[in-house]
Amino acid sequence: MILIKGARVADPERLVLYEGDIVLEGDRIAGIGTYEDDGSYDSVIDASGLTAAPGLVDVHVHFRDPGLTYKEDILTGAAAAAAGGYTTVVCMANTKPAIDNADTLEYVLAKGRETGIHVLAAAAVSMGLSGKETVPMEALAAAGACGFTDDGKPVTDAALLREALERAAALHLPVSLHEEDPSLIRQSGINHGAAAESLGLYGAPAAAETSLTARDCMLALDTGAAIHIQHVSSADTVSLIRAMKGIGVPVTAEVTPHHFTLTEEAVTEKGTLAKMNPPLRGERDRLALIRGLQDGTIDMIATDHAPHSAEEKDRPFTEAPSGIIGLETALALGITELVEKRYLTLPELMAKMSLNPARLYHLECGRMEAGAPADLVLFDPEEKWTAGRFRSRSANSPFIGRELKGRVKYTICGGNIIYRDL
Repeated sequence: MILIKGARVADPERLVLYEGDIVLEGDRIAGIGTYEDDGSYDSVIDASGLTAAPGLVDVHVHFRDPGLTYKEDILTGAAAAAAGGYTTVVCMANTKPAIDNADTLEYVLAKGRETGIHVLAAAAVSMGLSGKETVPMEALAAAGACGFTDDGKPVTDAALLREALERAAALHLPVSLHEEDPSLIRQSGINHGAAAESLGLYGAPAAAETSLTARDCMLALDTGAAIHIQHVSSADTVSLIRAMKGIGVPVTAEVTPHHFTLTEEAVTEKGTLAKMNPPLRGERDRLALIRGLQDGTIDMIATDHAPHSAEEKDRPFTEAPSGIIGLETALALGITELVEKRYLTLPELMAKMSLNPARLYHLECGRMEAGAPADLVLFDPEEKWTAGRFRSRSANSPFIGRELKGRVKYTICGGNIIYRDL
């Protein structure tokens, strides 16, 4: 048994913050209240000055395994997750080969079981992410897929997506969607705006995101399937999702820390380290994303952790791949940009980073109560630190050198201490 003594408990379900001791027995929370250290505990953690919350859940990570393990693999990705306070992650399907068959899915899940965290995987929507033929969804669900996504690529064929949504609805599994219409984009990774103009580029307009989101919300309304809009980046998309929820569309949405923290101006300073799909946009968009988090239009925060090698990111802007790592800076960015600036309370932030992501995939984690899984993060919300040393295999982050507030001190998964900051 583990006794966590003197913590400040952030409860994302009741949205309260209170003082308490926590007892973990096996893989469950045995109780939260007042407990004495009577010598019967296997381990006692002094949590004075620390906040205890459910382990974070990231519904959007790329661990590059199989096929691109020079960028990341499941073991290094899980280590980065644990250091960031994450106890559950959902791997995307755009590996090489793609997770469009039971063998590749089982490889990912089996390797995930070797880590200290819960590694889940979404299967692809289409074979080879080609957008031409749906995967055997029923067989993949039976093999353990928690949902479906062609993330990294949009599903441009409406008829194919409609078929996939009908089948996913029958399986009661969500379909996560990367909403960027390629026909409207001339250069990916940079907003159609001032930063692109300064580089002599056209970029990716927000309409590429909003137009596909509108189409897919209508398909979800028609089929009854649960859809999840990934990495929302524009003010217009936030407004659209808000309206779609208002008419009963079964849609949820996520935002990344980089999209609620940075604008397209970061491209002029950080270059390819600020290149991602969808791109960073303007200040109006950034503030709209935060308002969407506040009013519940955007349900959760996901990292879109996307490792790339230094050599790849050193290429000219139009040739470098899009994406940044995010697991080890996400919580601190949430505290620094959202809690410290009083957009969200700590329990509200935990709802966006643990409870709501868990609900998307029908998981029982994300709660702070007796009987809930013993998956926790303990962090000091006041400690300042400078981003720059990562457990990820890659270091493609625009936040290197930035001072952040909020540091993970312990991550506990299944009742085991899997990370401690020494």
